[in-house]
Amino acid sequence: MSRTGSRRRSQETGAQWVAGMEFAVPILIVIAAGFLLGSFGAGMKHIAPMRWEAWWLIYSLLSLVLFPVAWALLAVPSLWEVLAAAPGDAVAKGMLFGALWGIGGIMFGISITYVGVAITYGVVIGLSAAVGAMVPLLQKPEVVSSPAFPCILLGILVMLGGVVLSVYAGVRRDQQQVAAGKQICGLKTGKDFRLGLVIVAICGAFSSVLNVGYVAAGPLAEKARDFGALPRNSGFAAWVVVLFGGFLINGGYAAFLLTRNRTWHTFRGPGVGKAWSWSMLTGLVWFAAFGLYGQGAALMGEMGPVIGWAIYVGLGLMVGTVWALLGGEWKGAAGPLRIMLAGIAVLVAACCILAYANRLPRGLPSQDAAVLHTQEGAVVWTVAKS
Repeated sequence: MSRTGSRRRSQETGAQWVAGMEFAVPILIVIAAGFLLGSFGAGMKHIAPMRWEAWWLIYSLLSLVLFPVAWALLAVPSLWEVLAAAPGDAVAKGMLFGALWGIGGIMFGISITYVGVAITYGVVIGLSAAVGAMVPLLQKPEVVSSPAFPCILLGILVMLGGVVLSVYAGVRRDQQQVAAGKQICGLKTGKDFRLGLVIVAICGAFSSVLNVGYVAAGPLAEKARDFGALPRNSGFAAWVVVLFGGFLINGGYAAFLLTRNRTWHTFRGPGVGKAWSWSMLTGLVWFAAFGLYGQGAALMGEMGPVIGWAIYVGLGLMVGTVWALLGGEWKGAAGPLRIMLAGIAVLVAACCILAYANRLPRGLPSQDAAVLHTQEGAVVWTVAKS
């Protein structure tokens, strides 16, 4: 009896440990992705002496085409067969949403010239977190009646509150710097400012559809699993399509500017080697962030694109703020800095709420979802044992 009891306790302990790892591993992967998302922008301070459009074309080609395809070829067996066998409407929708996201990225730069960096960044991040999480959530009507739904909704609302505080802090900081005689990009007044708010709202809505495109291209991930891809890797097949749609816009716009401005020659010349290096590194970090997010979201299960996306974007905003603080961008703005720190605290609370929501029941899964969950549990168990 003692041996049987000991074996049973050992099995229960092992089961609890596996359950804990099933919860912790996806969250940790998304946290790592959020850190990279908040850090990749540092490379954009190293464009000179290359022209922006030349730098952007290199960055776009690497981050949206070459790195995604290379990673997918390693992670997804028979990638080209998967793409050929995938439903045409899923491929078209994925590319369409990727292209819309690409338009949002271009409008981001335009928005800054009207309303400044703080408002543009805050509105885009806020809408990206909210719309990017809510659209996939509303596509799962069975979740609305589940115990997890109120917690997910609360987490998204709290995150929006943190974003609002962050935007307000940034605006206050810019106002103080203008009063001190510093020049701030954007911050127009009157009709131009109102026009800028419209542009930044459209920009934020378009920027949020990247995650919607990932959900729309879900059949590609299912097809990748049919060809033997692990559940945590299957999403890379979807990302290849979605990000290529984004490249068509970003790369096309950069090529247009290179032609109009006659700046193709800036790819070479004295000192451009450093710009090449920073462009490639920035592209790698940006896609690594998305690659990790995709794995974390897959391991979270069917609600990964909802909970994981909100945590990912919120952490990106927090990490970016910390880098700005370390870079001296908040020097001499003690009051706005306190507001920003309060916003970060609210964002941390939102991430904790959403992480907790990921542990709550989400209604009765379908048979396919149950099989997928079992497969994902096996993946986590494999990772944990190794």
